[in-house]
Amino acid sequence: MIRLSVFYPKTEGATFDHDYYRDSHVPLCATTWGVGPERYTIDKGVDGPYEAAVHFTFESLEALGAAMGSPDTAQVMADVPNYTTIAPVIQTSEVVA
Repeated sequence: MIRLSVFYPKTEGATFDHDYYRDSHVPLCATTWGVGPERYTIDKGVDGPYEAAVHFTFESLEALGAAMGSPDTAQVMADVPNYTTIAPVIQTSEVVA
């Protein structure tokens, strides 16, 4: 199992619309990449270095690559300014437990 995590570091003066992120952006990602709601979680930072994060799971690196290679991924990226001014940090991990 492969997990794609997108973290948004707390940044002074930055904006982040949690409602838009939860209700519009993440569902756009899920639809674009063929990921059902059981395959992602959204975090709203309470304490720590991140304002928010999302974690998507894929069956394999190949499945992740196919999702990222979708021509519609450009639409996902173009949507980012609609909810934040924070530059995301992306991590791909192998889920081992």
